[in-house]
Amino acid sequence: MSAALKDPSFWLRPMVEADVEAVLAVEEAAYSHPWTDVIFRDCLRVGYCCWVALSGGQIIGYGVMSAGAGECHILNLCVHPERQGQGLGRRILRRLLAIARAHGADTALLEVRVSNGRAIALYESEGFGEVGRRRGYYPAEGGSEDAVVMATAI
Repeated sequence: MSAALKDPSFWLRPMVEADVEAVLAVEEAAYSHPWTDVIFRDCLRVGYCCWVALSGGQIIGYGVMSAGAGECHILNLCVHPERQGQGLGRRILRRLLAIARAHGADTALLEVRVSNGRAIALYESEGFGEVGRRRGYYPAEGGSEDAVVMATAI
């Protein structure tokens, strides 16, 4: 679970407390309503599976997942907007799912904004399908936005 995954353009390793500031910068660049540093620190504190993607020594993406009772929940998967579309999100997702399988999970769940077509396409291409909707799940400018709930067997 702690081995780094190497790639010519980037590599993955477990997130540590010292990464939170850089992770937060990616989060704020990507989302209009970002998680806070407290949320990331809490995820680390409770032992969630948290990984970062680095390129040139800089954090360019990350994934956060909880796992237990035979399933995993992808809580946050993000790549800096300047690095999106290069396969980094797919590599992070696959790493998280491999870790979940190694810990006995057979199902993966996640939520994604209905407006995030790029992410939905990624998840569908990795075998996820829509299993429901959460009305008003995400904060949005002027109100809220629904989430698509997606799941796959792993």
